[in-house]
Amino acid sequence: MTRLAVEGLTIRLPRGADRPYAIEDVTLSVAAGEILCVVGESGSGKSVTASAAMGLLAPGLAIERGRMALSGEDLRAKSPEAWRAIRGRRIAMVFQEPMTALNPLMTVGRQIGEMWRVHLGLGAREAERRALAALREVNLPDPEGALRAFPHELSGGQRQRVMIAMALALEPEVLICDEPTTALDVTTQAQVLALIKDLQRRHGTAVMFITHDFGVVAEIADRVAVMRLGRVVEEGTAREVLTAPQHEYTRALLRAVPALAPPVPRALSPDAVLEIRGLTKTYVSRGLFRRRKPVRALDAVSVTLRRGATLAVVGESGSGKSTLARCVVGLLGSEGGEIRIDGAPLPTRRRDAARLVQMVFQDPYASLNPRRRAGAQVAQGPIAAGTPRAQAQRDARELFAMVGLDPEAVNRYPHEFSGGQRQRIGIARALAMKPTVLVADEPVSALDVSVQAQVLALLRELQDRLGLSILFITHDLRVAAQLSDEVAVMRNGVVEEAGPIGEVFAAPRSDYTRSLIAAIPGRAMFAG
Repeated sequence: MTRLAVEGLTIRLPRGADRPYAIEDVTLSVAAGEILCVVGESGSGKSVTASAAMGLLAPGLAIERGRMALSGEDLRAKSPEAWRAIRGRRIAMVFQEPMTALNPLMTVGRQIGEMWRVHLGLGAREAERRALAALREVNLPDPEGALRAFPHELSGGQRQRVMIAMALALEPEVLICDEPTTALDVTTQAQVLALIKDLQRRHGTAVMFITHDFGVVAEIADRVAVMRLGRVVEEGTAREVLTAPQHEYTRALLRAVPALAPPVPRALSPDAVLEIRGLTKTYVSRGLFRRRKPVRALDAVSVTLRRGATLAVVGESGSGKSTLARCVVGLLGSEGGEIRIDGAPLPTRRRDAARLVQMVFQDPYASLNPRRRAGAQVAQGPIAAGTPRAQAQRDARELFAMVGLDPEAVNRYPHEFSGGQRQRIGIARALAMKPTVLVADEPVSALDVSVQAQVLALLRELQDRLGLSILFITHDLRVAAQLSDEVAVMRNGVVEEAGPIGEVFAAPRSDYTRSLIAAIPGRAMFAG
């Protein structure tokens, strides 16, 4: 039975947008007990389609024509009051970033219990009992503790499980998942995908799963719809679309999926440009009434980056990857060990360290100043280091050209660029200081697969041209395989194993490394 039907839906964009319609003549359907994956790049209309189905269109967007039906009922005819009764109870959504979707001032238990209190009028005690049962169903390790916790006290994967528990609390007919695993590490992603599939099978829910990751599609989809610039360009069963795609756009997306098999290894320099020896870092978080147990983020970590090479540091969230990166850049201090660049200790002053090490951040939009022109931000570091302003501005234009941007775009603001272009600006800003070591902290994890491929190709090209030495932090083993020469696998602040990436991935010595490789979604189809 068809649970959600979208027929000929057309939604107009505000005047002055890059095209007239956000989506145009979109027709999709999801049956009970079925998972439909909607795939496409940013701007393809995936999330707009989902928002329309939830009655949550952003201001400025307007439905021009088309039909939406939930189990045969016309959704377009519903009043705002009727929509409030439908959302959560009959159709629910799991958002991409649970930290922004959850209320930071309410405990998890109260937020989940609110579903029963608002929709069913249950009392607080019964709502809490059901909330605890819902948390147990999504396999949280400590459901009683999570019930009393605030969102910031949970990990990313745990917060996403809370969102799924909330979405399924009233056993809706349709569940919409909008990129729910994009920012999760590979093992947590595998757990969340298995959870969604298991709950969908047990409850008979119709699931619309929005993603740009074809590995996820291969793992869970029954049917696939591929969207491009607001239109559905291809639709079929998962097997048909993945093994015999008909549209060139679908074929291009599949070609852009990085393979797990690394390229032919390069000859590496014997010289070490970055040496980390016995590095130790401990966090001590403090509660309101008690001091919590210290957490050893780095426990005697030792790794070496060779000159002109790329060292990938991989592992789950909480493994210590980003802490290591911040220590190398000089943004964090440590209790023990040493960091040496070209044989000399890393300077303790951030200004001095900035001449040697620069970072490319995961979210370029958050790391760029929205009120300053892009070119000025690229030139800012050299100017602060003593480069004449006119020279730094000329260098910024050259860097824009080097990273594949129009030099005239130096006068534009960050919001005027796409996500991939903003990441190129972040790379240009890091290169402006002519660093000895470039630290890239999850620089492509939030990008579409095709844009991701472009940024990886750019980093390889810049490395060959400039002789860059790159410390590459990632939770995506496929990305690590395509860019890196060597790899260090981290877990709970310890390096589990390290070596040439081809050898480590082909014959891992650690059980933990084997578990990471086994958790890659769609690994059999995209093994390379």
